[in-house]
Amino acid sequence: MASSMLTQTDLEDSLPLVARGKVRDLYKVDDETLLFVTTDRISAYDVIMARGIPNKGALLSLITVHWFEVLSAAIPSLRTHFITLDLPEQIPVKVRAQYQNRSMQVRKLEVFKIEAIVRGYITGSAWSSYQKDGTVCGIQIQPGLKESEAFPEGPIYTPSTKADLGDHDENIHPEKAKEIVGARYAERIEELALSLYRHAAAYAYERGIIIADTKFEFGLDKETDEVVLIDEVLTPDSSRFWPADRYKIGESPPSFDKQPLRDWLATQGLKGKEGVAISDEVIAKTEEMYKEAFERLTGREWSAKLVDKAN
Repeated sequence: MASSMLTQTDLEDSLPLVARGKVRDLYKVDDETLLFVTTDRISAYDVIMARGIPNKGALLSLITVHWFEVLSAAIPSLRTHFITLDLPEQIPVKVRAQYQNRSMQVRKLEVFKIEAIVRGYITGSAWSSYQKDGTVCGIQIQPGLKESEAFPEGPIYTPSTKADLGDHDENIHPEKAKEIVGARYAERIEELALSLYRHAAAYAYERGIIIADTKFEFGLDKETDEVVLIDEVLTPDSSRFWPADRYKIGESPPSFDKQPLRDWLATQGLKGKEGVAISDEVIAKTEEMYKEAFERLTGREWSAKLVDKAN
């Protein structure tokens, strides 16, 4: 399938815009339903790039829907906000093809103001923190671990605050999360996040991918008092995916995400700079990373998965 790019959404006033994020734009379908549109925008070091990554939005949306199916089968009690990939009838025919497969209709819920981060391996900021004082997000970790090693006692839960656009998330101790969302919900979120990670990690490993860490988000169904899995799930944007065949303790493996972009920004001295136009080479490399993650996880070729026909 030919590459396609959508960095700015325009539904021609067919639905009211609720919010724009770094990657996703949210529209109101009705009082109980939102349309999540995943654009091809890409950010790094908390800055949105001037150019996007072709097909990224559809890749992320379809990976998320795949995980909703896999995890719902593994955990029958799991509730998600996902309704359908079908587009609302209000969207004009002439623009529907642009939004098919990058858009999800989801239930409107109250969002918990924390991000549920689960780490299975010590890497990234966790490794940096551990080297300084033997802790990760205030949690004492046993001494002697090497970079990229799995946590000996299993994955750990290290939540963060959920910052507004333009602000930075802050890593917090699980006890702080209880102050933000309440102890009862915090405990349920932690338990569910760890369970989701364990099931996902086992599934991905069978397909040649190690999930080093990931971020989940949850909402509350006030009618049933249930904690519901929302937003994107286990994508290259929300997770650190490593190729299992290149994993080695003591080294930082390559990852199926925007690492080519981060590396390029660092070498060009552009970290944190606004308005950066990514080079064609970096765009192509990054797109291939996303496609490979999709194909490994779903077992389907990218061109075979997308449908060209708009609903």
